[in-house]
Amino acid sequence: MALSCLRMCHRLSSVRLSGIGTSSSIPSLYLSGLSQQSRSPLCRHYTSSKVRRGLGRFISSRLQAANVKYESFLKKRFPRFFLLYHTFMEGFKMLFHDAKEVKRINMKMLYGGVKYQDLPYREMEKLRQFRRDLIKGIPLVMISIPPFANYLVFVLMYFFPRQLLIPHFWNPKQQIEFRSVYHSIRAQHHRPVLQELEDASRLVKNVQAQTCLKSLCDNVKRGANPHVSDILAVRSLFSGPPLGIRRLRVDQMRHISPLLFLTPHLPSFLLGRRLNRHGLELLQLDRALSRLGLHQLNESELRQACYVRGINAYCLGANQCREWLSRWLQVSSSLKDSEVSLLLHCIVFLSTNYPNSPHRC
Repeated sequence: MALSCLRMCHRLSSVRLSGIGTSSSIPSLYLSGLSQQSRSPLCRHYTSSKVRRGLGRFISSRLQAANVKYESFLKKRFPRFFLLYHTFMEGFKMLFHDAKEVKRINMKMLYGGVKYQDLPYREMEKLRQFRRDLIKGIPLVMISIPPFANYLVFVLMYFFPRQLLIPHFWNPKQQIEFRSVYHSIRAQHHRPVLQELEDASRLVKNVQAQTCLKSLCDNVKRGANPHVSDILAVRSLFSGPPLGIRRLRVDQMRHISPLLFLTPHLPSFLLGRRLNRHGLELLQLDRALSRLGLHQLNESELRQACYVRGINAYCLGANQCREWLSRWLQVSSSLKDSEVSLLLHCIVFLSTNYPNSPHRC
């Protein structure tokens, strides 16, 4: 019985193999003809990539339509919330655009062999501002990590936009209001910086240089705008003791830090290093701006450049901003890296009384 079964299986297997050998060409020809005739239109009209693109366009159009309806609903029913929502959405778009631009600049520096000090002014300013915005935004991101914490973050952002949000998420009215607040905080340190300079002038051994420094401080205190030549006359005092960037007293560094919107609540050795780094960065930015030329800046860029350097340009006209920035660059272009301390003190010398009153804004 077992032998008969084995013989039967052997015969069946031989028949199956012979069938495949004799008739396999017919199905293959048929399938090839089918693939060439009936399958090619399907591949031509219904490829997976085109299906994905069509599906993506469909989903995108539906989402856009839903978004338009949602925005119109908010605008009619909740106009205040719509303004906040619109500001946030535009802010995220600008932030995403800036992130892409910063990535491009970093790739240019990494693979193109371009050094930071050789970058054009606008790219250098973009890197500087984006880094500062990123540092300010990190705490808010950390708070929102726990589950359901994003609702709390949204409430905090609504009630404390100046303290928590970066300028991308400020509306135009807030841009002017918040910058004025920050400038008023900065201006509170003008007098202490001048007082520290007068105290440090007693340590100057050169009588003529000591007299020039005291005269400069007195003129600013009386409400005068010093000449560029008066500032450059004391430049030698700011490259070494007692007013060099690494020789400043701790109290002086703590009053200078808010001029650059930096916290003064750090150890003294960190304060000195950070002031030196930010001062050199500002000096390199000035050199890039001198290469570009003030006439190349639009009004918004002009006001931002003045604001970074110590004056609330949103209270001034474009011509006044250009005039003030020209005086700043006259001083900056004459300074060496070792005299960066004088550049930081110019925030007080040149902006305290410009144009005519310290309380103009």
